[in-house]
Parts: sequence; C-alpha cells; structure tokens
Amino acid sequence: MNAMSKPVQHELVLGSIIQHLGETHDLMAKKGLPQSLSHLIELRVSQINECAYCVKMHSSDARKDGETSERLDRLAAWRHVSDFTAAEKSAFAWAEALTYLDRNTDYAALRADLRDHYEDEMISLITTCVSMINLWNRVQISKY
Repeated sequence: MNAMSKPVQHELVLGSIIQHLGETHDLMAKKGLPQSLSHLIELRVSQINECAYCVKMHSSDARKDGETSERLDRLAAWRHVSDFTAAEKSAFAWAEALTYLDRNTDYAALRADLRDHYEDEMISLITTCVSMINLWNRVQISKY
C-alpha cells in the first residue's frame, strides 16, 4: 500500500468530531432507547452494509448484555422466524428501509407499523440509531 492509498485515520484527523458523534449513543440510551434494541438494529444494519468490524463488535456487545446467540444467529432472517417481537420486527423493517433507501418503499406504512408499538420519541430514537450505525459503517468501511 502506498502513501496515497493509505486509510485515513478519521478519529485522529477529526478527533473531537468523532468523539461527539460517539456521545450520541449515550444520549440515545439516556432518552430511553433500550440497549437490547440498539444492539439488534446496529447488528442488522452492519450485516446489510457488510461491515465485518461492526458485525463482530455489535454481536459481541449484544452477547455481553445478555442477548442470546440463537437470536443473533437468526437476525439476518428475522422475517422468517418467531424469535423477535412484533415491535422488534417493525424496528428492523424501518432500519432496513432507511439503509437500503429504495425509492419504492412505503415509508408511511412502515411508520404506521412503528406507531403500533412505539411513541414518536422512540421512533425518532430508532431513526437516529439507524442513521448513526450507517454513518459508523461507512467510516469503518472507508478504512479497508
């Protein structure tokens, strides 16, 4: 690898900005986003984005916080298993829609499904969680 293609160490170049972005996760937890749901969203989005570093980290963090290996092993197939609650599944559908960004997605229907399970503040927290993990995946992938 030559000097021109060497990865940019974002955390060194933009230390304070990266630190402030990291603080967002603490703020989401303080506002009430359950850590268990956060772990699952972060893992699912990282799977979609094929960020190996983040998949490993979020799987490990989820297990440390009590998530079962069985649920984590089946997260990629969440639509086809009964391991997850209807509320979790609505959050996963929202996370996937905000990650894939398909022009044909019916966001209104997905929001309606979310509102069957969550208040608007939690929907905003879930949306922020999805946005942040997409950001982190892209930062991490840019280092490959």
